[in-house]
Amino acid sequence: MSVRIRMLFMVVLAAAFASAAAVAQEGRGDVIYVPTPQVAVDEMLRMARVGPKDFVIDLGSGDGRIVITAAQKFGARGFGVDLDTYLLKMARENAKQAGVADRVQFYERNLFETDLSQATVITSYLLPEMNERLRPKILALKPGTRVAAHDYDMGEWYPDEQKTLIVPEKTVGDPGKSYVFFWIVPALIAGEWESLIPVGGRGVIYEFDFDQSFQKVSGDVRADGKDVRLPLFNVRGDEVRFEVDVPQGAGMVKHRFEGRIKQDAIEGTVTIGAGQKPLKWTARLKKRGEMRMTALDATLGALR
Repeated sequence: MSVRIRMLFMVVLAAAFASAAAVAQEGRGDVIYVPTPQVAVDEMLRMARVGPKDFVIDLGSGDGRIVITAAQKFGARGFGVDLDTYLLKMARENAKQAGVADRVQFYERNLFETDLSQATVITSYLLPEMNERLRPKILALKPGTRVAAHDYDMGEWYPDEQKTLIVPEKTVGDPGKSYVFFWIVPALIAGEWESLIPVGGRGVIYEFDFDQSFQKVSGDVRADGKDVRLPLFNVRGDEVRFEVDVPQGAGMVKHRFEGRIKQDAIEGTVTIGAGQKPLKWTARLKKRGEMRMTALDATLGALR
């Protein structure tokens, strides 16, 4: 079943408690608590590649199991936020029993007002409309921040990875199944960039015009006055890799670009032609663009 069709079923099944949960997150009413199955917790943290250097923030932390597992099994630190004082008390007690109370904390906070800047990993089990409300806040985090969610995606920000788990004991959402979604916050590459690359004993100006929708990037490159359409590629955190055939002489020559996005520069290498050594590649920003909050549907459909 496709994510979109499945999500319609999930929303219908969740309708009975959706408004109550949303009100609770606004700081009014009681939270309707549905725990993430432990098998899904483990998979979320594995997909996010959580380790001892990570700081995990769980949004809507419930009994604390995600942050506690991150500390106990993977050596991470972090905190969870919730508005239910009973669940917060339970989470703190569970952390003590697990022996990780020195590495995890739990706070009574509205998740939409929580400072996420300390996080290297964000986790959640929230309804789709809440995930989409959080999306701009998450996309503003440091490139490379990892995000793992249970059951519900983030709309047109398609996941970098997703898995379906068989969970017989699960009775809500899609009974018997858990869906785990994973994203990496992309750096902003949208805009116009320029490089000077030595080709055939002379310097050739390459002009890039990148169009970005979340981690998906398309656009054009101009070299020696000739324009070529770039194939769709992904930005993974601050890492960029793409290949394009560029007119050169009477034919087309494959160029393989790899680099890291650093504010107003991209620094890395370009390999021109088969069997050639990589050359240093630096692109300078000429004009900053904006990330589009819609999918690149025309090209994306065949590549998802």
